[in-house]
Amino acid sequence: METTNVKAYGTVAADAPLKQMDIQRRNATAKDIEIDILYCGVCHSDLHTARNDWGFTTYPTVVGHEIVGKVTKVGSEVTKLKVGDFAAVGCLVGSCHTCDNCKHDLEQYCTNGWIGTYNSPDKYLGGMTYGGYSEKIVVEEHFVLKVPANLDLAATAPLLCAGITTWSPLRHWKVGKGSKIAVVGLGGLGHMAIKLAKGLGAEVTLFSRTPGKEKDALDLGADSVIISTEDAQMSAVGGKFDLIIDTVPYVHDVNPYVGTLNTSGTLVIVGYLGGLEPFLNTVPMIMGRKSVAGSLIGGIAETQEMLDFCGKHNIVSEIELIKMQDINEAYERMIKSDVRYRFVIDMASLKG
Repeated sequence: METTNVKAYGTVAADAPLKQMDIQRRNATAKDIEIDILYCGVCHSDLHTARNDWGFTTYPTVVGHEIVGKVTKVGSEVTKLKVGDFAAVGCLVGSCHTCDNCKHDLEQYCTNGWIGTYNSPDKYLGGMTYGGYSEKIVVEEHFVLKVPANLDLAATAPLLCAGITTWSPLRHWKVGKGSKIAVVGLGGLGHMAIKLAKGLGAEVTLFSRTPGKEKDALDLGADSVIISTEDAQMSAVGGKFDLIIDTVPYVHDVNPYVGTLNTSGTLVIVGYLGGLEPFLNTVPMIMGRKSVAGSLIGGIAETQEMLDFCGKHNIVSEIELIKMQDINEAYERMIKSDVRYRFVIDMASLKG
């Protein structure tokens, strides 16, 4: 297969900084769309993959799965977009298309193994897929999304992961006008959960461990803030919430939040992978038919639905725009939660 040399930013080892490198992209096939990448959001998953925190990174790796750009080439069978259109790519660039989940627009749960935008087997070129910290990307038409014309392109990028990761559970649990929703954690995912839940008409509360985030949360659209370390405040919201979206990315005690669910309410974990500590106490779950669940990104149709919703309601992320060359510093700041609320890379800095 013919390929093109492309500038990218990646790393060759878990303890090595990201630096400029050259990678190969396939030339567009009949069903492919080639995108000139304008902006790429920076996700915690990027950092975890670059540093092999999950133990399955193949090096060299080029990360990035919150991609917005302009279409530069389309294959002969492509109908969704044309050259010059603004397009987006999220966490998925492939799936089997034939399993029950794929047939029901749940590609993120493909039972034969979905293909991630980075660090997944590349069925075209061999090796592993390379992500959005690069000049361009070539993706199957099915996995490319349309960007509403009115949205700020840079601030749209985080919708492709932080946005859909919170939108999917909001839709699955049928959040709408009159729903009482809580969000745990005010970061990249948490701030999008507040905006999207509010856009759907819900009453939204932020749970925060420390005072000081009230103004930010209210400015984003939250109706109230509960300090989860204050027993009196937690007691006051006992049995209140239909759905809690837990965006905290590290191990933490979820038991106090279960007590704030109403009968048949659900706490859905979207930020943390791993064992729960301390153990989950099932008593309040059984006594109130309460659930603790998990959710992974969203399918392509659902992601397009989210983008269209954001276009209609003019919802985008709160971002800090950075140069590609500042990514290593950005990772260190992200570890310290020193960003409001998502870094986005201006890819013109790589092309210059």
